[in-house]
Amino acid sequence: MTTPLQQTSTRKWWVFGAIAVGSFLSVIDYGSVLVALPAIETYFDSDLPTVQWIVVGHALVISILLLPMGRLGDMIGRKRVYVGGFVIFVASSALAGFSVDLTMLIGAKILHGVGSAMIQGTAMATLISAFPDSERGKAMGTHLSVIGTGVVAGTAIGGFLVDLWGWQAVFLLNVPIGIVTIAVSWLVLPDNPGERRAPATGSPASGRFDWLGAALSGATLLIFLLLLGQGDRIGWTSPLIPAGAVVAVIFLLTFIWWELRIPSPLLELRLFRRKLIAMGAIAGWMAFLASSSSRFLLAFYLQQVLGYSPKEIGLFMVPSALCMAALGPIAGRLSDRFGWQKLTTGGLIVGAFAWFMMAEGLDPGGSSFGLSPLMLVIVALTVQSMGLGVFYTPNNSSILGAVERSSYGVVSALTQLIRNTANVTSVALFTAVVVITMGSMGVEPSLSAVSPEVSGAFLEGLRRAFLVMGCVLIFGAIVCVARGERAKITTTTPYPVPADSD
Repeated sequence: MTTPLQQTSTRKWWVFGAIAVGSFLSVIDYGSVLVALPAIETYFDSDLPTVQWIVVGHALVISILLLPMGRLGDMIGRKRVYVGGFVIFVASSALAGFSVDLTMLIGAKILHGVGSAMIQGTAMATLISAFPDSERGKAMGTHLSVIGTGVVAGTAIGGFLVDLWGWQAVFLLNVPIGIVTIAVSWLVLPDNPGERRAPATGSPASGRFDWLGAALSGATLLIFLLLLGQGDRIGWTSPLIPAGAVVAVIFLLTFIWWELRIPSPLLELRLFRRKLIAMGAIAGWMAFLASSSSRFLLAFYLQQVLGYSPKEIGLFMVPSALCMAALGPIAGRLSDRFGWQKLTTGGLIVGAFAWFMMAEGLDPGGSSFGLSPLMLVIVALTVQSMGLGVFYTPNNSSILGAVERSSYGVVSALTQLIRNTANVTSVALFTAVVVITMGSMGVEPSLSAVSPEVSGAFLEGLRRAFLVMGCVLIFGAIVCVARGERAKITTTTPYPVPADSD
């Protein structure tokens, strides 16, 4: 009589380990590839705008495929999609490492994005399905600490590999670790608990895959993300911008109409009638909208105005990343015990305080609040990361706690999509705030023009950007208050443990 590993009482931690390794690999891959871009540019004798498509193409594919892969995992089994994604992840990493030209490398990273979407679209759903409802926050919070550690380690590992073996090592490192992860995942990950084997009629796990819904959502996201990400290059006054926006809105409205019409939609939009889901999604989008561009913009401040090197700037970001990693598990455990509302509201208020402090204190020539300009940035980023670390896990836990387990895949993918679209929107929106301010003060409206000579106009743009970010977070906190709290969920077993079998 033997008991498969995935059916033992400790299986939830085996599942956590398999998912954690995959998530960690995904995060450090992103950071290490960013570090490798200059070396790739030199190696292929190209230019940065072209080389950046290694990252842009990868990110676009992930965003477009997250919802379809989450839905597919709910239908055919998350284990199959997750492991299949890792197979593509490993194969495309090898292809990227042995690329002979830039076109081949960009194509490999696009394929890599397909595998990453399959992993990200099912990872969180697989993880929380292995834990009882009363431990959902703990699982998600501990997972967040893994992500935070990967963020810190990514640039450091990437720099080390590029210096030692060249840019190819950044991709080839994924191959041996990925092969081991595939084997472990296949052994320990459970299939969807019951829904896939015997789905109820009309449940999210039943019916056919919504190909038209996937196409419409993909087209909407592709146009939206391209407009935001390439708006500066195209020119915001170009006729292509409003034309593209109109097309995106048409695709979006058609998607909504179609999803409400068919019995087995890609995304069950009626779920958004539930206040915890709808308002939780809004609060989450606002949190990332008001946070994601901060490090991008502050990198220009630290490098072009204060004169620090990219390596030094990377080190300055470490305390804030470590802070988020440390607070994730704590916030998750607290949300399991005391609910979500106070944590999500308090986290956004703390983040808003950090941005208001930054807006008030920006001054390259003196000190603010008794801090040097550098220390102001480090302290503000750390305080803001504390707020986001307290907010993120309870908010996602509240959203997933409001849906049936059969919908975990597509809804957890939705939370990832919220983050991705907010990240792109944040960079585009707050970069526009800064450069428009610079232009209004007689300075070239471009971040490439930032220097000590034009620091006054640039800092005024930053000040306005951080004020808006703080106000967005305050509005998000109001949303968290308005959506209320739900009674604590009764502890349940994640799925039945079969008796020992031969």
